[in-house]
Formats: sequence, C-alpha cells, structure tokens
Amino acid sequence: MASIDFKHTPYGDLALISMRGCEDIASQVDYYLKQWRNIPEDESFVVAANCPRFGTGEAKAVLKHTARGLDAYIICDCFNYSVTYKMYGQTVPMSPDDHYQDLKRVIAALGGKARRITVIMPMLYEGRQHRRTARESMDCAMALQELVAMGVKNIITFDAHDPRVNNAIPLDGFDNVQAAYQMIKALLKTVPDIKLDRDHTMIVSPDEGGMGRCIYYSSVLGLELGMFYKRRNYSVIVNGRNPIEAHEFLGNDITGKDLILVDDMISSGESMLDIAAKLKEKGAGRIFIFSTFGLFVEGLQKFDEYYEQGKIDKIFTTNLIYQSPELLARDWYCSVNMSKYIALLVDTLNCDNSISSLLDPVDRIKKIVAKYGQNK
Repeated sequence: MASIDFKHTPYGDLALISMRGCEDIASQVDYYLKQWRNIPEDESFVVAANCPRFGTGEAKAVLKHTARGLDAYIICDCFNYSVTYKMYGQTVPMSPDDHYQDLKRVIAALGGKARRITVIMPMLYEGRQHRRTARESMDCAMALQELVAMGVKNIITFDAHDPRVNNAIPLDGFDNVQAAYQMIKALLKTVPDIKLDRDHTMIVSPDEGGMGRCIYYSSVLGLELGMFYKRRNYSVIVNGRNPIEAHEFLGNDITGKDLILVDDMISSGESMLDIAAKLKEKGAGRIFIFSTFGLFVEGLQKFDEYYEQGKIDKIFTTNLIYQSPELLARDWYCSVNMSKYIALLVDTLNCDNSISSLLDPVDRIKKIVAKYGQNK
C-alpha cells in the first residue's frame, strides 16, 4: 500500500478571496502559489467575490464560486481609503467600519459551507482600541469574538498594536506576524553601505510601548538600544488622544551613529518626526524609520520638509495596507513587499503544517546580514 504524503496534502481546496482594495496583493500571492504548485497561468486560486450596494449605501456579498469544501483565505485591508461607493448619489470613501462590515458579509455568503475560513487582516481592525481606560468600548476584542462566532477558525495579523488582544479569543487561532526579516532585507538592499554593528548603528524605540519589537531587532542584530519616553498631558484630550508635551531620550551616546527607529505604525507621524529632529540635535548620523503600517493621515508635506532638511533619510513601510501613488513616488520612501511571505503562510497552512519557522525568522535574518557582508 502506497504511503500518503500528509505533509503536502491540502486541508481543502485552496481559495483566496480578496476584499475590495486588496486585489493587487491577492494577485501577487496567487502568482507565487501557482508557481510553487505548478498551476497553469490561466488558472487562479482567487475566488471572485463582490459587495454591490444599493443607492442607500446598504450592501450584500455575492460569491461567484461554490464555497463547499473550500479552505478559504480572506484578505482584508480595513484601512484602504481609496475604495469608494455611491450613497444617495454621493461618492463616499470606505471607512474601516465599512470594510469590516463587507468582510462579515463575505463570511456570511460562505454560508457555513467552507471547510475552514482564515481571515488575513494585516492591520487589525480597531487594533488601537485594545484596552479600556474609562467608559469606553472594547472594539477590537468584540470584533475578534464576532468573527470567531461567524465561523472563522484562524485570524492572521501583522505587528498588532498590542498582541495581548488575542486573549479575547483564547481558544481560537490568532497569529501575530512580524515583518522584521523583510524590513532588514529592504534596508540592506536600499542602503548597502550601512554597517550593522554596535559602533555604527543603534536601534531606537520612539516610546516605552514599542520596546518589545525594538528589543527583538537589537537582540537579533547585536545592536545597542535606546528609547524615547513620551511625557503626555493626561488632563486634556486633543483629537482623541492625550497630547505629548515632551520627548526624553534614554540611551548611550549617538554621535555619528546611524539610527533605526522602529514602530508598528506611522499615523500622523508627528511624534516620529519630532524624535528624528531631537536625535539630529544630539548628533545622530543617518536616520531610518521602520514602520509596518504607513497611514500618513495628515499628508506627506511635513515628511518632505524633514527629508529636505536632512532630518530623516529613509522610511520603510510595507504594502500590507494601501499606499497612495504620491507616497510611492517619494524619494524618502521605500515600500517593503510582503506578498511572498503571505503566500508562504497560506501555502503552509493549507497543508496544515506548522508556521513556527516562518513566524520566527532569526536564522533568515542572520543569513541575509551575512550575505551582505555585515558583522554582528
């Protein structure tokens, strides 16, 4: 009797479902999967799904393929503001709430027929509302519980603002993936003369909340670590948050050193730019910024000014969320492509294999650093 290769046996028929605004990244993931599995170019793992709307803005989800037996992976970017719809004759940009509602509609359209549903939501919906400090709603926890109640078995996100939010669904799959390997690889390709050693480069955390990810970079690359402490005014709220009164640096001398600032997201970028300016005042060399998600909610003008003034040198963010053509055209910007990594995760999970080695890329980071002739 012939033995069965369970390691390469799919859990179910693989299906990629792209929510609106995720067509490009889904297409790239599909390309890699077809290459690895020797699928003809005219075939695809992408299952067509759309959410047509009525004139009032109400919507429904429609699948163009049977859902029965599918191992479905739904890719959703809740922060793609370039996607619009018509409501009462007006063009309305889709908010994160709109994207999330469409995601639930697609899950409902699967109608319990799919063998397994995995949601790939790179930037976690309501991820910044992860804890309650007053009479507030716990939106992220509620969203996770809602998805699980609808039949979602696994949720994959990247660089969660606070990964402890997975405590909301302790009995279900939740993977928080990091982009460290891809960031370092992009840095080495873009800035080949950088020296990743303790004498020339330092990792800097913009606040105490980001120390975890910065400690990881510092440990893997063998670099010194510095941190900024945000002194906030908790007596007032401006634009939904407590304003920052001052930044204080904690760390060794940075004179002449290249600095890598690491954070999960750039929202307005105000605090990150303020920190970059203060580091330059202290004698820092080049300043590079790693941020998994580049939101740039207040535009790009201030970043242009800081680049022209020599206060920042390069900003690296991923293609996991929408990137405007204007952003991609900036000299100071570098897009880090995560499509192949997502394809690896999907390919591995579809065969029900462990993704532990993919989630911890220490060995791959050391190899890529060695490849570019760097020292510890």
